[in-house]
Amino acid sequence: MTRQQKTPEMFLSMPHPCSYLPGRVATSLFIDPRARLDSERYAAFMRQGFRRSGDLVYRPHCRDCDACIPVRVPTARFAPDRGQRRIWRRNQDLAVRARAPVYDQEHFDLYLRYQEQRHPGGGMDDPDPQKYLNFLFSRQVDTVFYEMRLAERLLCVAVVDHLPEGLSAVYTFFDPEETARGLGVYAVLWQIAQAAKLKLPWLYLGYLIRECPKMSYKENYRPLEAYRNGSWVPLAHES
Repeated sequence: MTRQQKTPEMFLSMPHPCSYLPGRVATSLFIDPRARLDSERYAAFMRQGFRRSGDLVYRPHCRDCDACIPVRVPTARFAPDRGQRRIWRRNQDLAVRARAPVYDQEHFDLYLRYQEQRHPGGGMDDPDPQKYLNFLFSRQVDTVFYEMRLAERLLCVAVVDHLPEGLSAVYTFFDPEETARGLGVYAVLWQIAQAAKLKLPWLYLGYLIRECPKMSYKENYRPLEAYRNGSWVPLAHES
């Protein structure tokens, strides 16, 4: 008989400036970083609205704000809109290859170019490989780096966690010069299709923040479910 694992302790961070909504103060609930989580245990926290940044598993827990909405796409019922279908067709010339979660200089160079042009001054354009590793890599979860290439040219990398009941879109970075391709949209569409191919019911997209342009795009993938008051429910369009 295997020993039942203890529920890890949770802690509340100190208040800090919100990374997404200027002028607001944020706090996060996070799991004891010393706790060991395998994919099954991490998936259980995902079902409660948690995410990871590196090995840190957290959930926003702000006293006066609930703008961060955990969302997921039910892959069997996903219905792309006209623009998404157009982007899907436009990128059918790309080859997708799964890579192990190890440091790759080509990946890192693309990541830096993406950060410098798409998110300048955001604090993630630091040319320190260790910070990159600390952000995307995990010692505890089954993570895959999906390369998207045109011939030998690397255009996009989608970092994806594989969980027992779904995929989790951790982060995507791509060639910022290839604006016409809509690579960010294509990466999400590909992950939805891949989850459906693997017969996994969910693609977890992280937090939708309607007031933040760089986080509001997640509302475009429908139908969409949101974690509210302890359960997952269909997310209505904002009126």
